[in-house]
Amino acid sequence: MTLIGLTGGIAAGKSTIGHRLAELGATRIDADQLARDAVAPGTPGLAQVAHHFGAEQVIRDDGSLDRAALGAIVFADAAALSALNGIVHPEVQRLFTEAVGVARDANPAGVIVYEIPLLVEAARELPFDLVVVAEAPPETRIARMAEHRGMTVEDARNRIANQASDAERRAIADVIIDTSGSEADTIAQVDALWQRLTSAPADAEGA
Repeated sequence: MTLIGLTGGIAAGKSTIGHRLAELGATRIDADQLARDAVAPGTPGLAQVAHHFGAEQVIRDDGSLDRAALGAIVFADAAALSALNGIVHPEVQRLFTEAVGVARDANPAGVIVYEIPLLVEAARELPFDLVVVAEAPPETRIARMAEHRGMTVEDARNRIANQASDAERRAIADVIIDTSGSEADTIAQVDALWQRLTSAPADAEGA
Protein backbone atom coordinates (compact mmCIF):
# COMPACT_ATOMS: atom_id res chain seq x y z
CA MET A 1 0.00 0.00 0.00
CA THR A 2 1.20 3.50 -0.87
CA LEU A 3 -0.16 6.38 1.21
CA ILE A 4 0.02 9.82 -0.40
CA GLY A 5 -0.55 13.06 1.47
CA LEU A 6 -2.00 15.65 -0.92
CA THR A 7 -1.98 19.26 0.19
CA GLY A 8 -1.85 22.82 -1.12
CA GLY A 9 -3.26 26.25 -0.47
CA ILE A 10 -6.82 27.28 -1.11
CA ALA A 11 -7.72 27.17 -4.83
CA ALA A 12 -4.39 25.54 -5.65
CA GLY A 13 -6.00 22.62 -7.48
CA LYS A 14 -5.90 19.84 -4.89
CA SER A 15 -9.29 18.49 -5.87
CA THR A 16 -8.34 18.25 -9.53
CA ILE A 17 -5.31 16.19 -8.56
CA GLY A 18 -7.22 14.06 -6.06
CA HIS A 19 -10.06 13.31 -8.45
CA ARG A 20 -7.64 12.38 -11.22
CA LEU A 21 -5.75 10.00 -8.95
CA ALA A 22 -9.08 8.42 -8.02
CA GLU A 23 -9.95 8.04 -11.71
CA LEU A 24 -6.65 6.27 -12.23
CA GLY A 25 -7.37 3.80 -9.44
CA ALA A 26 -6.37 5.37 -6.13
CA THR A 27 -8.63 5.44 -3.10
CA ARG A 28 -9.29 9.12 -2.31
CA ILE A 29 -9.93 10.21 1.26
CA ASP A 30 -10.96 13.84 1.78
CA ALA A 31 -10.06 15.37 5.15
CA ASP A 32 -12.75 18.04 4.79
CA GLN A 33 -15.37 15.34 4.27
CA LEU A 34 -14.08 13.42 7.28
CA ALA A 35 -14.39 16.58 9.36
CA ARG A 36 -18.05 16.85 8.30
CA ASP A 37 -18.63 13.15 8.93
CA ALA A 38 -17.08 13.49 12.39
CA VAL A 39 -19.95 15.72 13.54
CA ALA A 40 -22.79 14.27 11.47
CA PRO A 41 -26.11 13.60 13.23
CA GLY A 42 -25.94 10.60 15.53
CA THR A 43 -22.15 10.55 15.83
CA PRO A 44 -20.11 10.59 19.07
CA GLY A 45 -18.39 13.72 17.77
CA LEU A 46 -21.64 15.67 17.51
CA ALA A 47 -22.72 14.45 20.93
CA GLN A 48 -19.48 15.80 22.40
CA VAL A 49 -19.91 19.13 20.62
CA ALA A 50 -23.47 19.43 21.90
CA HIS A 51 -22.37 18.57 25.45
CA HIS A 52 -19.51 21.07 25.45
CA PHE A 53 -21.15 24.01 23.69
CA GLY A 54 -24.79 23.39 24.56
CA ALA A 55 -27.29 21.69 22.30
CA GLU A 56 -29.58 24.70 22.38
CA GLN A 57 -26.74 26.82 21.03
CA VAL A 58 -25.28 24.71 18.24
CA ILE A 59 -27.78 21.99 17.27
CA ARG A 60 -30.56 22.64 14.78
CA ASP A 61 -34.11 21.38 15.24
CA ASP A 62 -33.41 18.54 12.79
CA GLY A 63 -30.50 17.32 14.91
CA SER A 64 -27.75 18.58 12.63
CA LEU A 65 -24.90 20.88 13.58
CA ASP A 66 -25.52 24.60 13.20
CA ARG A 67 -22.12 25.42 11.71
CA ALA A 68 -22.72 29.15 11.55
CA ALA A 69 -23.62 29.32 15.24
CA LEU A 70 -20.67 27.16 16.23
CA GLY A 71 -18.35 29.21 14.05
CA ALA A 72 -19.50 32.42 15.69
CA ILE A 73 -18.54 30.93 19.05
CA VAL A 74 -15.17 29.38 18.28
CA PHE A 75 -13.69 32.01 15.98
CA ALA A 76 -14.16 34.64 18.65
CA ASP A 77 -12.63 32.51 21.42
CA ALA A 78 -9.30 30.74 21.09
CA ALA A 79 -10.06 28.43 24.01
CA ALA A 80 -13.38 27.41 22.45
CA LEU A 81 -11.65 26.71 19.12
CA SER A 82 -9.06 24.60 20.89
CA ALA A 83 -11.82 22.66 22.63
CA LEU A 84 -13.59 22.05 19.32
CA ASN A 85 -10.38 20.85 17.68
CA GLY A 86 -9.85 18.55 20.65
CA ILE A 87 -13.19 16.91 19.83
CA VAL A 88 -13.06 16.88 16.04
CA HIS A 89 -9.44 15.98 15.35
CA PRO A 90 -9.45 12.63 17.18
CA GLU A 91 -12.70 11.70 15.41
CA VAL A 92 -11.21 12.62 12.04
CA GLN A 93 -8.15 10.52 12.83
CA ARG A 94 -10.37 7.59 13.79
CA LEU A 95 -12.37 7.86 10.57
CA PHE A 96 -9.16 8.17 8.56
CA THR A 97 -7.71 5.04 10.17
CA GLU A 98 -10.94 3.16 9.43
CA ALA A 99 -10.96 4.30 5.80
CA VAL A 100 -7.33 3.27 5.33
CA GLY A 101 -8.08 -0.11 6.84
CA VAL A 102 -10.98 -0.69 4.47
CA ALA A 103 -8.89 0.36 1.47
CA ARG A 104 -5.98 -1.83 2.55
CA ASP A 105 -8.23 -4.84 2.96
CA ALA A 106 -9.71 -4.28 -0.49
CA ASN A 107 -6.32 -3.88 -2.18
CA PRO A 108 -3.18 -4.37 -0.07
CA ALA A 109 -1.02 -3.13 -2.96
CA GLY A 110 -3.22 -0.12 -3.75
CA VAL A 111 -2.63 3.62 -3.60
CA ILE A 112 -4.45 5.83 -1.09
CA VAL A 113 -4.46 9.61 -1.47
CA TYR A 114 -5.37 11.65 1.60
CA GLU A 115 -6.41 15.15 0.57
CA ILE A 116 -5.62 17.32 3.58
CA PRO A 117 -5.55 21.10 3.01
CA LEU A 118 -3.95 21.97 6.35
CA LEU A 119 -1.21 19.36 6.41
CA VAL A 120 1.48 21.91 7.25
CA GLU A 121 -0.68 23.81 9.75
CA ALA A 122 -1.75 20.63 11.53
CA ALA A 123 1.90 19.83 12.28
CA ARG A 124 1.03 16.15 12.55
CA GLU A 125 3.25 13.35 11.47
CA LEU A 126 1.31 10.87 9.40
CA PRO A 127 2.96 7.85 7.81
CA PHE A 128 2.93 9.20 4.27
CA ASP A 129 5.05 7.45 1.69
CA LEU A 130 4.86 10.56 -0.47
CA VAL A 131 3.72 14.16 0.05
CA VAL A 132 2.31 15.85 -3.05
CA VAL A 133 1.82 19.62 -3.07
CA ALA A 134 -0.49 21.43 -5.50
CA GLU A 135 0.99 24.82 -6.27
CA ALA A 136 -0.09 27.90 -8.21
CA PRO A 137 0.89 31.59 -7.85
CA PRO A 138 -1.22 33.62 -5.41
CA GLU A 139 -2.64 35.81 -8.18
CA THR A 140 -3.87 32.74 -10.06
CA ARG A 141 -5.52 31.40 -6.92
CA ILE A 142 -7.10 34.77 -6.16
CA ALA A 143 -8.57 34.88 -9.66
CA ARG A 144 -9.97 31.35 -9.20
CA MET A 145 -11.56 32.26 -5.87
CA ALA A 146 -13.15 35.34 -7.38
CA GLU A 147 -14.45 33.47 -10.41
CA HIS A 148 -15.56 30.18 -8.88
CA ARG A 149 -16.35 31.10 -5.27
CA GLY A 150 -17.55 34.67 -5.62
CA MET A 151 -14.98 35.98 -3.14
CA THR A 152 -13.65 39.52 -3.20
CA VAL A 153 -9.97 40.01 -3.93
CA GLU A 154 -9.44 41.22 -0.36
CA ASP A 155 -11.12 38.18 1.15
CA ALA A 156 -9.14 35.88 -1.12
CA ARG A 157 -5.86 37.52 -0.14
CA ASN A 158 -6.77 37.18 3.54
CA ARG A 159 -7.53 33.49 3.14
CA ILE A 160 -4.16 32.92 1.51
CA ALA A 161 -2.37 34.99 4.16
CA ASN A 162 -3.92 32.89 6.94
CA GLN A 163 -2.58 29.62 5.50
CA ALA A 164 0.91 28.17 5.34
CA SER A 165 3.24 29.75 2.81
CA ASP A 166 4.38 28.17 -0.43
CA ALA A 167 7.85 27.83 1.10
CA GLU A 168 6.47 25.93 4.09
CA ARG A 169 4.57 23.54 1.83
CA ARG A 170 7.58 23.08 -0.43
CA ALA A 171 9.65 22.13 2.60
CA ILE A 172 7.53 19.00 3.18
CA ALA A 173 6.92 18.17 -0.50
CA ASP A 174 8.25 15.12 -2.26
CA VAL A 175 6.42 16.07 -5.46
CA ILE A 176 5.16 19.50 -6.55
CA ILE A 177 2.46 19.68 -9.20
CA ASP A 178 2.24 23.05 -10.91
CA THR A 179 -1.44 23.80 -11.46
CA SER A 180 -0.97 27.30 -12.87
CA GLY A 181 -1.47 26.16 -16.46
CA SER A 182 -4.41 24.45 -18.07
CA GLU A 183 -6.29 21.57 -16.49
CA ALA A 184 -4.81 19.33 -19.18
CA ASP A 185 -1.31 20.34 -18.04
CA THR A 186 -2.18 19.43 -14.45
CA ILE A 187 -3.70 16.10 -15.49
CA ALA A 188 -0.57 15.26 -17.49
CA GLN A 189 1.59 15.79 -14.40
CA VAL A 190 -0.73 13.62 -12.31
CA ASP A 191 -0.65 10.90 -14.94
CA ALA A 192 3.14 10.98 -14.91
CA LEU A 193 3.11 10.65 -11.13
CA TRP A 194 0.72 7.70 -11.37
CA GLN A 195 2.98 6.01 -13.88
CA ARG A 196 5.88 6.46 -11.52
CA LEU A 197 3.91 5.05 -8.60
CA THR A 198 2.53 2.03 -10.38
CA SER A 199 5.67 1.11 -12.30
CA ALA A 200 8.07 1.34 -9.36
CA PRO A 201 7.45 -2.18 -7.97
CA ALA A 202 7.98 -3.77 -11.38
CA ASP A 203 11.12 -1.73 -11.93
CA ALA A 204 12.44 -2.80 -8.54
CA GLU A 205 11.84 -6.46 -9.34
CA GLY A 206 13.64 -6.15 -12.64
CA ALA A 207 16.63 -4.36 -11.11
